[in-house]
Amino acid sequence: MGIDEMREPTFLVLAALADGAKHGYALIHDIAAISEGRVTLRAGTLYAALDRLTGEGLVRPSGEEVVDGRLRRYYDLTDTGADVLAAQVDRLRSNAAAAERRLRSRPGLGAAPA
Repeated sequence: MGIDEMREPTFLVLAALADGAKHGYALIHDIAAISEGRVTLRAGTLYAALDRLTGEGLVRPSGEEVVDGRLRRYYDLTDTGADVLAAQVDRLRSNAAAAERRLRSRPGLGAAPA
């Protein structure tokens, strides 16, 4: 995946894993929290994304446990995944700064909206 092709749900999965391994249910909740409720992934969508990201070497399974009779599989960010996430953060930050500069230079605005 090229960095310019990363979609928001993929970015949020990587961001949710940036601070350590998580199981699917925890990822769903973290993604909703990080996105302030704008993105809610269903389990099937999340696990398809995790399979794809695992295949791309950005995420890896990092263990399993049984809780209340249900299997929890944990996933973690690989070093490559962390590098891709960091590059994406830099790209988004740069794009946002450029957009903000253009907004500030727009006649009649004077300052970007909060």
